[in-house]
Amino acid sequence: MIIPINPKSKIPMYEQIYQYLKEEIKSGRLLVHTKLPGTRTLATDLMISRNTVESAYSQLVSEGYVESHPKSGYYVTEIGTLVHMTKQEKEDKPNKKTSDFVPDYDFSPFSVDISGFPFSTWRKLSNQCMNDMNRNIFLLGDPQGDLLLREEISNYLHEFRGVNCEAQRILIGAGADYLLQLLSKILGKKCIVAMEDPVYLRAYQILKGNGYQIIPIPVDKEGIQVEQLYSVPIDFVYVTPSHQYPLGVVMPIKRRRELLLWAEEKEGRYIIEDDHDSEFRYKGKPIPSLQGIDTAERVVYLGTFSRAIAPAIRVGYMVLPKQLYNIYIKNYSYYASTVSRIDQAILCEFIRGGYFERHVNKMRKRYKAKHDTMLRELKIFGNQVQVTGEYAGLYLVAEFFCGLTEQELIQKAAQKKIQLYGLARHYIDKEKQKLEQKRAIILLGFANLTEIQITKGIQQLFICLSKQTEKKNQ
Repeated sequence: MIIPINPKSKIPMYEQIYQYLKEEIKSGRLLVHTKLPGTRTLATDLMISRNTVESAYSQLVSEGYVESHPKSGYYVTEIGTLVHMTKQEKEDKPNKKTSDFVPDYDFSPFSVDISGFPFSTWRKLSNQCMNDMNRNIFLLGDPQGDLLLREEISNYLHEFRGVNCEAQRILIGAGADYLLQLLSKILGKKCIVAMEDPVYLRAYQILKGNGYQIIPIPVDKEGIQVEQLYSVPIDFVYVTPSHQYPLGVVMPIKRRRELLLWAEEKEGRYIIEDDHDSEFRYKGKPIPSLQGIDTAERVVYLGTFSRAIAPAIRVGYMVLPKQLYNIYIKNYSYYASTVSRIDQAILCEFIRGGYFERHVNKMRKRYKAKHDTMLRELKIFGNQVQVTGEYAGLYLVAEFFCGLTEQELIQKAAQKKIQLYGLARHYIDKEKQKLEQKRAIILLGFANLTEIQITKGIQQLFICLSKQTEKKNQ
C-alpha cells in the first residue's frame, strides 16, 4: 500500500497515515473487510517507525473505521451506510453522607488536579484585564457572552474538536447546569427526553427537575442503543459520545451516523452532545465531535472549562443549531450571561495567548502518568478485576470479583480509609440499578491523587480484599 506522507510536514506522520486511510475507507476505495497491511510491513514500506503505524491504526480502531482481530490483523469495518449517507448529506459530584472519617485515598471520579493550575499566569492576565484602560468590562455585556471570548471558543472548538460553528450561535453560561436550564426553555416543556442509562446524574437531575418525561436507553460497548429510540416518541436525546459518562465507552463513527439519521428522520428531533472530558485522551488523538459531522443542524453542543482548567472556572458554552438559535433570539435573549465579564476577559486572553493549549497538554501528560500508574497497580489483582473505560477521562471503571456487593466493597474499603464510588447509582432504570448493586463495579478516579498515593491506595485495597477472600475460603 502506497501512502503519501511528508516527513517535513508539521502534521505528525501517524496522523497523515490515519487521515489517508480514513478518507480511503469513507470514500469506499478501501472495501469492507479489507485487511490492512501489517504494522511491521507498512512501517518497512514507508521506512518509518512501527510505533507510528500502530498509533495510526489505534486511532482508526477507536473511531470505528477499523477492527483489530487478535493474531490476524486489522480489517475495514462495515460502514457502507456511512459512505452512502456521506454522499446524501444535506460533573456531578454525588451527595456524600456525612462520615466520621477523612479518607487517606479518595478515588473520586469528579476531582481534578488543582496543583497544576497556572496561578501565576492567571494572576498576570487578571492584572492586565483590570487596568484603567479596560473599564468597559465593569459594564453589562452581551447576554450571550462577550464576542471576543465566543470567537476564541469558536476557533478552539473548530481546530481541536472539529465543531463547525459561528461565534454568533455560541452562548456562554456559568457551567453546563445553567446552559441546560436555558436549553430547557428553548426546547419547551412538552418534549420527551431520552438519556443514556447509566447516565451523567447532574444532567438527569436538571432535566427531570424541569418536568421532562425521561426515557432511559441502555448503553452497550458502542454507546447508546439507537434502535431503541424508535420504540418511543422521543423528541431529543442526551448523549456523551466521545467518552460516555460513566462507562467510558467511545461511540464509533457508524453508531454516530445512525444517531444522526434518527434525528434527521423527523422534524423537531435534536441531539444534545455533552463533550465530557474530551481534552483528556491518552491513546491517539481526541475523538472528533458528533456536531462536526452533523450537516442537518440537529446537534446542540455543550462543553465546559471546569475539568480542563479548574471547577471554580464556572464557564460553559453551548452551540445552538440555527432553528433553536432563532427561537432563543426571539423568545429568550433577555437572559443575561451568568459569567462575570472580568472572568470572561481573563479566559479570553488565556485562550488567545496559547496558555490554555499549553495547560491542557501539560495536564494531559500528568493525567496519563497517573492513569498508567493505576492500570499498572491494578494488575496486582490478576483476574479478580476487569478494567474498562481506559485511555480517556479522569477515571477507570473497574469490576471486582471478590464476592462482595458494591456497597459491601465500599464499606470494606472505608475501613482502610479508602473512599470508593460505585456505578449503580448512575442507572435510571431502578430494576437495572438493583441488579448492578449486586456487582462490585467502581469508578476509580485518579486526578486528585499523586502517583505514590495511587500506588499505596491500590495496594491497601488489595490487602483489604485479600483478607475478604481468605475469610470466604475458610
